[in-house]
Amino acid sequence: MTRRTGWYLDGMPVFRDDSSAEIAAALGSLPTGSAVSVVATRLLDLFTSGSIPPGTRLPPERQLAASLEVGRSAVREALAALEILGIVDVRPGSGTYLRGTVSELLPQSLSWGVLLGERNTAELLELRSGLEIYVARLAAERLTDAQLTNLRRHLDVMRVSIDDLKSFVKSDLAFHHDLASAAENRLLLDLLQVVRSLLRVWVERAVEEEGHARAALEEHEAVYRALAARDGDAAASAMAAHMTTASARLASAGADGTGDAAPGAA
Repeated sequence: MTRRTGWYLDGMPVFRDDSSAEIAAALGSLPTGSAVSVVATRLLDLFTSGSIPPGTRLPPERQLAASLEVGRSAVREALAALEILGIVDVRPGSGTYLRGTVSELLPQSLSWGVLLGERNTAELLELRSGLEIYVARLAAERLTDAQLTNLRRHLDVMRVSIDDLKSFVKSDLAFHHDLASAAENRLLLDLLQVVRSLLRVWVERAVEEEGHARAALEEHEAVYRALAARDGDAAASAMAAHMTTASARLASAGADGTGDAAPGAA
């Protein structure tokens, strides 16, 4: 039985490392050559089973890889996918932690994501745009000063990361995730996580064009100014403009056969 340490990290309870053996044992091994999607699905099945308390620190990559009998790169990519879904929280220098309760929609998203190439991504882009616009309107009316400050921090990181596009994309995603959280609608947040994962989780995330990053930053700044003014109409309008160009960038990347999304497409 997993034992609590009695202390908290970022408001979440943290459990002793002795839970690692239990988690690893529960996973079992996978067939040789298993794809990342299979690894992610196995992890997701365990993490959403309710047998592991939220806040549990997961075993290190090497232990998960050994238990599943797959390469560490497959585990690393699978955890990255689950982080985008909001199921795990990767904290540099600390470890990977299981987040709180997961929507029933999320377990389906990985199997859907495998079929993304056979689906009409234009429909997903339209759905995401509508959800993001609505989120911006709600957030402008509901977000706290602390949440606004947090969004400002993400923009600051984006600004200094123009030449570090990996960090830029990470802060871009964080901005949208925290904005959705500020809307105070859990189902809306879950739906957005599913749609984002379908668009991004199984593609390479390398970004090569700095110009896209600068454009995306300006669009995010416009959204932020409307949020700071607590103007729901202006926030929705600014997000609509951002979604138009962001969706075009993502669709263009797919048409080029790169399978990648530029910054601002999150």
